[in-house]
Amino acid sequence: MAVKIDMTKLTLGPILFHWPAQQKIDFYARIADEAAIDTVYLGEVICSKRSPFFDKHYAEVTERLERGGKTVVFSTLAEVMLKRERNMMAGFCEETDHMIEVNDTSGLWHLNGRPHMIGPLMNVYNEDTMTYLASKGATRFCLPPELPGPSVEVMCEHAKSLGVSIEVQVFGRTSLALSARCYHARAHGRIKDNCQFVCEQDPDGMPLDTLTGQRFLAINGIQTLSHTYLNLLPELDALQTMGVSHYRLVPHTQDMVAVAQIYRDTLDAKTGADEAESRLSALEIPAPFANGFWHGKAGHQRVQ
Repeated sequence: MAVKIDMTKLTLGPILFHWPAQQKIDFYARIADEAAIDTVYLGEVICSKRSPFFDKHYAEVTERLERGGKTVVFSTLAEVMLKRERNMMAGFCEETDHMIEVNDTSGLWHLNGRPHMIGPLMNVYNEDTMTYLASKGATRFCLPPELPGPSVEVMCEHAKSLGVSIEVQVFGRTSLALSARCYHARAHGRIKDNCQFVCEQDPDGMPLDTLTGQRFLAINGIQTLSHTYLNLLPELDALQTMGVSHYRLVPHTQDMVAVAQIYRDTLDAKTGADEAESRLSALEIPAPFANGFWHGKAGHQRVQ
């Protein structure tokens, strides 16, 4: 029988979007001082071309977050194709003293058995994959957001037998695909090598409509995201009972301090699901909420 975990951790995933450096600095300063967050993931996950804009700020941001009582984990690129990116991954894994979240298998070679975490973009869908990666040093797995509830429960049971922990995304747009090409640049008549960082114009992703004009997806460089925002507030109790220990919020330009407090209060049973839903809706998130994947349905759907 599953046992409800009392000590739950709220985490803040890496910023997926191309925000200006000062915006990121201000964002993390507020997270450090005000947010009910336990762990913050830093690092460029989507596009290596964005990295130089913020690399020099990681030391000061890390120090500020740790001074605010947060644990800092560094996330790797999710797609490594060029020699420059291979060298970047090698240096990142071999020189970083902090815990690393791996989002591309190339990082496993450089970590060489060192304890690390597995990010949601590694697509760990079954027990055999989890067993193999745990044998190589993985200590925590953030499961892909498209896994339905029963599958999460199976993975939680297996994680217990391996002595590793499970993390689940509970808020924010969900990553659906990565491409070798940059549709964000293409949509503006540019190519990937001369994109002029047009993705900076869309700090929460570029809306993509169907042929009938219905909002459906969001584009972030090479990444395709859901238009809807994942919201698993009503499912938190079930997740705790399954044994999930870490709950991930994906950063957006909305008030993430307020979002974190809502989820923290719900995890601590200080707020009921209905009240929490009302508080989250009051933040005027610019897209519908969804939880379809959890219920085994289309991901953009909201199942009451």
